[in-house]
Amino acid sequence: MDHFDLVRIKLSTGVELDVATMGDPTHPAMIFLHGFPESHRTWRHQLPAFARDHFVIAPDQRGFARSSKPGSVGDYAPQHIVADLIALADHFGIARFTLVGHDWGGAVAWLAALREADRIERLVIINAPHPLLFQRSLFDDGAQRAASQYITAFRNPQFEDHVERIGLGAFFDASFRPHADLDAMAAEKSVYLDQWSRPGALTAMLNWYRASAVIVPAMDEVPPRPAFLDAPFPPLTMPTLVIWAMQDGALLPVQIDGLDAYVPHLTLTRIEAGHFAPWQAPAAVNAAIRAWLADGMADGMAG
Repeated sequence: MDHFDLVRIKLSTGVELDVATMGDPTHPAMIFLHGFPESHRTWRHQLPAFARDHFVIAPDQRGFARSSKPGSVGDYAPQHIVADLIALADHFGIARFTLVGHDWGGAVAWLAALREADRIERLVIINAPHPLLFQRSLFDDGAQRAASQYITAFRNPQFEDHVERIGLGAFFDASFRPHADLDAMAAEKSVYLDQWSRPGALTAMLNWYRASAVIVPAMDEVPPRPAFLDAPFPPLTMPTLVIWAMQDGALLPVQIDGLDAYVPHLTLTRIEAGHFAPWQAPAAVNAAIRAWLADGMADGMAG
């Protein structure tokens, strides 16, 4: 099991994050954002690989592991997480950086790319849907709506009581069984259970879902359609790589349909893996990122 030394950083946003760093701080920066229900260890195969020629930074985001866990649901609204990201870059004196996000970390990365385009030089998304396309799919695509019903369960204020009844070990099995080989995860299980057992950790992680404005209609519901779903939406301005694991059972391939309309400088790479692609298919993920970065450097030299 790879070990990363963590440094505790107090951000201007008022939270303290545990942060893994590797590489030479004078090299170009890459910031990696994990999702639910993980930590910086999502990136255990990426950090050493890209630290060879980048300064890599991977925080345990607010609410996760031993990082700060603010007490209110509103503290986990996406704008606060984006503010953490920018404050983290400011802490290291990084003006512009390549941003890499998976799952909820990818959702934050999409929003940051839209709101903080001057700070993000390149964007890498791994199985995290574009915000407009995701919300639209929850109205228009029955399979994606069905696959996303877990969000409603996570938003239930009694969900923590359910986990307490079944135990964290059973919650681990239920969380990963649909997406990963539990036997292959045996060495990591104790790490997850230690992180989830921190005081307030489970509620803090679930509060990411509760603070989100995403509407998840019930399967038999015909809700009013938000006007913004069919209105113009701003395109991204930076080069963007989207790596999509085609065996993801939670975020279906419908999420990449029509993506190029909103991401003009898009490179789309499909791989055969499940939802947790950064550690399920690290060779494919790393190769896709490395090739894309090399292409970008070549384009820059040609320009």
